[in-house]
Amino acid sequence: MDTVTATKPRELRRDAAENRTRLLAAARELFAERGLDVTLNDIAHHAGVGVGTAYRRFANKEEVLESLFAEQTAEFGALADAALADADPWRGLVDFLEHALALQLRDKGLAQILNGDRLSVEQHAWNRTVMAPKYRALIERAREAGKLRDDVTGTDLTFIQVGLNAIMMRSRDAHPDLYRRYLHLMIDALRAEPGAPSPLPVPALTSDQTHAVMGPTR
Repeated sequence: MDTVTATKPRELRRDAAENRTRLLAAARELFAERGLDVTLNDIAHHAGVGVGTAYRRFANKEEVLESLFAEQTAEFGALADAALADADPWRGLVDFLEHALALQLRDKGLAQILNGDRLSVEQHAWNRTVMAPKYRALIERAREAGKLRDDVTGTDLTFIQVGLNAIMMRSRDAHPDLYRRYLHLMIDALRAEPGAPSPLPVPALTSDQTHAVMGPTR
């Protein structure tokens, strides 16, 4: 076998690997910007490769999502771990909520996964076996420190995020920081001893702004 013939398979394998890397990078950007509704055709176009090339690397969009899943969720899990390592359990809980929601604002696809939108079996298992115990630990630490009201549980942390996520999804284009107003209202409601209310970081929307945000979506 001559040198040219021997190197051709290696070049093809290298090209295939490079195309896969480009497709995953494009998918990462599109999922973050536009969410889970992007198609494999969209990903191929954004990556600058042919649609046929995309389908040779991945059978469908779901395969792309699964390839990115560990990467998408690692940062989110790390936020919970950092919060659990904080010497102040209440500060850790508050920081987790603030940073977790800020991450979801930057990554619409991750926000949809965490909100339970079209979860795969693997993603559902991650929510249940990895994140749910972290949520319980965050809640228990803050409650045992006397900072969190006694009737709040780890499952409440899931639904608090789902509710704030819904506000974020509605307002992210026109008023991306609006969810922070309701996050701070929620934080005050979670305190064992509410005391003086915290200043709200974002003003309320006007009536016209609210109707625009809550109007029909395309």
